[in-house]
Amino acid sequence: MDLASLIGLVVCIVLVLWAVIQGAGSLGAAYKAFIDLQSVLITIGGSFLSVMAMNTMKDYVNGLKCFAKIFKVPVINMSESIQKIIELSNTARKEGLLQLEEAASELNDDFMKKGILLIVDGTDPDLVRSIMETELISIEGRHKQVIKVWEDIGSMGPAWGMIGTLVGLVNMLQNMSDPSSIGPAMSVALLTTLYGSMIANWICAPVASKLKVNNDAEIMLKEIEIEGLLSIQAGENPRVIEEKLKSFLAPKDRVSADEGGEENG
Repeated sequence: MDLASLIGLVVCIVLVLWAVIQGAGSLGAAYKAFIDLQSVLITIGGSFLSVMAMNTMKDYVNGLKCFAKIFKVPVINMSESIQKIIELSNTARKEGLLQLEEAASELNDDFMKKGILLIVDGTDPDLVRSIMETELISIEGRHKQVIKVWEDIGSMGPAWGMIGTLVGLVNMLQNMSDPSSIGPAMSVALLTTLYGSMIANWICAPVASKLKVNNDAEIMLKEIEIEGLLSIQAGENPRVIEEKLKSFLAPKDRVSADEGGEENG
């Protein structure tokens, strides 16, 4: 489980609730002051339904389902993947490219497996790159569609919060003859702005950002795999391939990759 996402979201709402209860004096008073059904319907309902209208139902539902993914640590180990590519390059150098087919059957990475099979089939290197990069673009496109759903909800939250506030202000101005109603009416009107800001900054911004981080890591891994497989096909020296692929990594990660290589050796 990704503790950063879990702790961040939970502690954020705990801090807000603590401040609300401290200001109201009690949990009951806080509930009465900060929970308003009309404001919830306008802000939350408006935000999610307007984004539904922007997308196909399939994309919308898929985007919402991906909320759970921010709590899962993606299985992405670039150093390990580089070492696997080096092993494949040694196999190809000693036994020939056709021997890679057997190695491909043992891989759990479908993307790398596809590239290896293309190489084994004698596909032209330019065509291999084209096929692999096309799939990479498709993967990133699907990820961006999911991220866009959460970015759209985040942008709609404050907008619908403002709409709710304006509705509340209109209702308040219609009852200006009763001074005692102005304070409570203004309080309710401002709740929609609060709800909109919470949707955008507590939920949507963190979810969209974490999905972007996971997407960037996966795309970089697949770019490493493409370069590695094409280098194997070109018959480059395994040591040269290793140095080329390690250039994708941060210096501290290159050290761990070297350690992995020594252990494998």
